[in-house]
Amino acid sequence: MMKLCIRGLILALVAITTVGAQGETVEVIPDTVRAEQIKDMKFGMFICWSFSTFSGVEWTRGVDDVNFFRATGCDTDQWCEVAKEAGMKYILFLAKHHDGFCLWDTQTTDFKVTNAPLGIDVLAKLKASCDKYGLKLALYFSEGDWTWIEGKAPKNSSDPRWASGANTALKKEQLKELCTQYGPIEFFWMDHAQGLGGMNHDETTAWVLKFQPNCFVGYNHGEASGRLVIRERGEAGEIGDAKASLYNKDAEAGYKGYLVAEFTYPILPKHKGGADWFYSLPKHDDLVHPPEKIYESYLGAVKYDNIFSINVGPDYAGRIRDSDVQTLKQVGTWIREGYELPK
Repeated sequence: MMKLCIRGLILALVAITTVGAQGETVEVIPDTVRAEQIKDMKFGMFICWSFSTFSGVEWTRGVDDVNFFRATGCDTDQWCEVAKEAGMKYILFLAKHHDGFCLWDTQTTDFKVTNAPLGIDVLAKLKASCDKYGLKLALYFSEGDWTWIEGKAPKNSSDPRWASGANTALKKEQLKELCTQYGPIEFFWMDHAQGLGGMNHDETTAWVLKFQPNCFVGYNHGEASGRLVIRERGEAGEIGDAKASLYNKDAEAGYKGYLVAEFTYPILPKHKGGADWFYSLPKHDDLVHPPEKIYESYLGAVKYDNIFSINVGPDYAGRIRDSDVQTLKQVGTWIREGYELPK
């Protein structure tokens, strides 16, 4: 019996190989092993940079001109250097928000950053910086897309048609591009705020795994699927603890497929005017959560085997604010020192 148990354990840990999207051999890592690899990342930087950086509001509706994205620079090395100094192991990057503006050189639409004044594939540049600094890469993707709304876009921001943008073929093709052109993606952070985009969550998860079988997929709310539970504005806690989630309480309580929990919140405290998840406004440049709060969240992630993505928004020049840099450097120092917060 003991020999059978040992043999079963060995078989469970032996990797399976499959053929990837580009014809390469991909080692399929068992879920239990892969989950430990994801948990080991512990702490990362969630970067939101898009139209809302320049609008001063969280959701930037009604923009159809790529020139609205008027960034004067893009210092992905700075992003990664700060992340490394902060003790982080991954970057979670916003590839596309609800506005449909793509931060990579997609072939699915002309509404993309390479057609904006910046004129570069930001995701490709970030991938190179991640490799340079030894960081993993994860991606945020909005399932719904306002450019996919049929007919004229509504003028009223509360009109439910804003959440109706769906195009199955384009959603599939965009996810395929992201899965096949930028190396291994540790996980996808799917934003369900504006609908399904034409595919339900199980279909979306299966589509990602077709190209990246080792990628974990999670959704901030909506039908539960995938192996990663996402806690937008949540906190550290055991998997299944609904109190740790803000928008995903039902999924936390009822879905049994989760293997890892991620939680995130903006480095910007609540404030009047401007965005939260993106760069807000110059008048808020010194507004930032204290390092003690962020470090406490990091310790919670370690305690519960979660991963914690602190959100920062690069500014108009494509750089992280000085206030964020200093705060995150302090957190990194405490992580390396094993600092204990006063009780």
